[in-house]
Amino acid sequence: MLGAIAGDIIGSVYEHHNVRHKDFELMSPNAFFTDDTVLTVALADSLLHGTPYLDNLIHYYQLYPHAGYGGRFLRWIHSGDTRPYNSYGNGSAMRVSPVGFAINDLDTILLEAEKSAAVTHNHPEGVKGAQATAAAIWHARQRHSKAEIKDYIEDRFGYQLGDDLDSIRLTYTYDVTCQGSVPQAIIAFLESTDYEDAIRNAISIGGDSDTIACITGGIAEAFYGGVPLPIRNYVFERLDAFLTQTVYSFIAHFQLLGSGANPL
Repeated sequence: MLGAIAGDIIGSVYEHHNVRHKDFELMSPNAFFTDDTVLTVALADSLLHGTPYLDNLIHYYQLYPHAGYGGRFLRWIHSGDTRPYNSYGNGSAMRVSPVGFAINDLDTILLEAEKSAAVTHNHPEGVKGAQATAAAIWHARQRHSKAEIKDYIEDRFGYQLGDDLDSIRLTYTYDVTCQGSVPQAIIAFLESTDYEDAIRNAISIGGDSDTIACITGGIAEAFYGGVPLPIRNYVFERLDAFLTQTVYSFIAHFQLLGSGANPL
């Protein structure tokens, strides 16, 4: 989960100032956490304490109302109607990484990813984006190869992962749908050589940079065995005490030592 949060924070300064190359400032002093981080931690909190996803999404929004939420999410929050709104936006995928880290059985992960998505994103594409992301994290945690991860995601979810980043950079535009950003985020991971390279890949295609890097970052953390110490320190410098404590508690409870955080 920490890798997803790091991707969000690193990408925050590039969402509206896209770059199309990998030679950018990785740890900008102007970076900040966004709704991607807030809602990721909300799901982690639910997995820790059994609080319904719906309740925590609302509660964490109330704690952090200015974190940059999407328009449909804001309309849903303020409507008073807690029924899902059939979204296929990438919000379901950006917040799902705790599911991939907390659960060890793939079938259960797929069910839980669907539950976490369907609170808001009950469109089949919204569910699929969350499931594909969580499943990729599980496969990475099981030390499956990138070829095995690619084959599973293509076969199970129908995403086409054969494009290379060089060609994606040429034509990619801002796309907040799962089907228009989750495959690209997975490809960014597949072409990477380490965690930092994965984040640079994700941001270098442009588009919804913080969310794409968030999705990529969770998978890369699982595959590469954690987040490098300088990036971990950078992340915790930008989280407040409340979010930090929940992240630490999640890492300690689920024994995610590769995340490198010391809850003590």
